[in-house]
Amino acid sequence: MYGLIRNLLFRLPPEQAHSVALRSMDVAERFGLLKKLFSSVPDAPVSVMGLRFPNPVGLAAGLDKNAEHIDALAALGFGFIEVGTVTPVAQPGNPQPRLFRLPEHGALINRMGFNNAGLDVLLANVRRARFDGVLGINVGKNKLTPAEDTASDYRKGIAAVYALASYITANVSSPNTPGLRDLQFGDSLKQLLEAIKEEQCVQCDRQGRYVPVAVKIAPDMDDSAIRFVADALLETGIDGVIATNTTIERDAVAGHRYAAEQGGLSGRPVRESSLRVIEGLYSTLGDRVPIIGVGGIGDAESAAEKVRAGAKLVQVYTGFIYRGPELIREATQGIQALR
Repeated sequence: MYGLIRNLLFRLPPEQAHSVALRSMDVAERFGLLKKLFSSVPDAPVSVMGLRFPNPVGLAAGLDKNAEHIDALAALGFGFIEVGTVTPVAQPGNPQPRLFRLPEHGALINRMGFNNAGLDVLLANVRRARFDGVLGINVGKNKLTPAEDTASDYRKGIAAVYALASYITANVSSPNTPGLRDLQFGDSLKQLLEAIKEEQCVQCDRQGRYVPVAVKIAPDMDDSAIRFVADALLETGIDGVIATNTTIERDAVAGHRYAAEQGGLSGRPVRESSLRVIEGLYSTLGDRVPIIGVGGIGDAESAAEKVRAGAKLVQVYTGFIYRGPELIREATQGIQALR
């Protein structure tokens, strides 16, 4: 069923197909059709960051940037859903075209640039949703925010979404916002994590509720950088780490007509690099800071290998575009087989 749907959607330009697919899912969900069309996902509960997840397979941020489609996505069986990235002020993102399919590699290249409608719109959409499961909200900085005010953008995001999020992710690793990835290194990372942790504590005291905060990092790090990130996470008390975002490397798709396009490469080509980062993080963190594994998950084995490397949860995005809802069930079963 999904293969037929995908073939029709892939006749459209990628961004148009994305919009058509999500709006069609909304209609199908309202009529109760999604659960009838796709296989159910087995129960496989797991507790991470103090939260109980009905299964360990979640949706990565980026698919539902403005939290407009939460109920439809939830009906597919995800164990958790992460929306965003949202910035304090709405921004259009980069000029189109900015999303490219590489089906031969099971991959996408995107340079969306944190296009989103801003915090107020996202929060209104979250309040409107009926979903009562685990919801992550991914926050970032506006493109035009000066580097010296970066922490302020993250603090604004955390403060705004705190009351409605099950957990919050600080995205410091998108390659499509100038200078953002520089925040992952040296004093910049420690200072930002300290500011994020401070805002989390402020909101916890103010609202009487502890909401875990995770940080999303890139796959393009050497071993020493991975150790530095792990040490910084331990030092600042961040609750989790999502590994990884997209890569700027192109070796795996060299020769493809889109290989020279700027942006982040996701899907099968990032499988090994994300796994290397997870293994490196886990060698320092152990079970003290939970890892959420992302990157190149397209079947049961690629989901299970993330968990064997040290991840407690996984997220899918590009694999979900190519495989559809069946991937959620397969990935869950692959991880279940390890237990």
